[in-house]
Amino acid sequence: MIGDYTMIAYKGYIGAINFDPEIDLFHRTVINTTDVITFYGASVTELLEEMRKSVEGYLEFCREQGKIPEKPF
Repeated sequence: MIGDYTMIAYKGYIGAINFDPEIDLFHRTVINTTDVITFYGASVTELLEEMRKSVEGYLEFCREQGKIPEKPF
């Protein structure tokens, strides 16, 4: 845990997790890319699945647009 964030990774993309009490969900943002990849979940299992879906969705979007996905740094 770093500060108020917990880190997890998928395919090299790192997600920083925090809790949003206004919506009663955990919010995650991929922090090692300048492209925006975010997602929400109510449990650790849901967060992990939503991160996977979000990263895969980002990669698929890039393929469809003919864009090279930004590599995590």
